[in-house]
Amino acid sequence: VQLQASGGGLVQAGGSLRLSCALSGFSFSSYSMGWFRQAPGKEREFVAAIRTGGSPNFADAVKGRFTLSTDRAKSTVYLQMDTLKPEDTAVYYCVGTRRRIILSSVRNQGEYDYWGQGTLVTVSS
Repeated sequence: VQLQASGGGLVQAGGSLRLSCALSGFSFSSYSMGWFRQAPGKEREFVAAIRTGGSPNFADAVKGRFTLSTDRAKSTVYLQMDTLKPEDTAVYYCVGTRRRIILSSVRNQGEYDYWGQGTLVTVSS
């Protein structure tokens, strides 16, 4: 299984970016997918996740600004980030597992077996 994240870059505050996570060796029959991020000098934190047959879950810090979607035909997960803020600056990691994680655990990094290499998002003020 491989997760390849892309789409990061430099954007001004208020702008948008779309991150992509291309999956290989991964089936969409049962899964949990998501994104975590790590800002400079801070611990890694949950951003968003989606599970088989479920609605996306978002961290409070991004709720209403970020959306999460999947394209099974392309085996890709997307994180659309709108109204970006300087505090969104971080390395974003795509994560996944072949299990449908229980809802109360989707924010737990340890639940995810596969991690992408990370893509840097920089939001300037």
